[in-house]
Amino acid sequence: MKLLFKQRLFSWFDSYDIYDEAGQTVYTVKGQLSWGHCLNIYDAGDNLIGTVKEKVLTWLPKFEMYLHGQYIGCIHKELSFFVPRYTVDCKGWQVDGDLFEWDYRILDRTGQLVATVTKELLNWTDTYAIDVADPQDALGALMLVLAIDAEKCSRKD
Repeated sequence: MKLLFKQRLFSWFDSYDIYDEAGQTVYTVKGQLSWGHCLNIYDAGDNLIGTVKEKVLTWLPKFEMYLHGQYIGCIHKELSFFVPRYTVDCKGWQVDGDLFEWDYRILDRTGQLVATVTKELLNWTDTYAIDVADPQDALGALMLVLAIDAEKCSRKD
């Protein structure tokens, strides 16, 4: 399953549209006013299905993930030099990335590929292609991509 993650050009808060291979909107992500990033994920019927929320007052960035209001795990940045590293406490997944953080992989605990994430260059806004091996992992992979993108944006500010 392939998803296209596109940030909206004009919005006060972080807002994204997530499309499937046919160009249909699968998810909409709307940021809300909060201390730290708080991204709510809505399905095509505009039902709230997930949230990625930054924990504040932590030494390194940490994001918690919620599915239908229930905590499912977190991702936090590790102290590292040159190559960013993240610890994922969700489904036994791990993130393996490159120096520029444009392309990375999400792997399960056995090293099997869950998803590949590729940043598409030459776009007005952040645009990522997410190729998910199992469609049931699409929302979890999207949550990780949102958290990593929010962490990168915070670092740039």
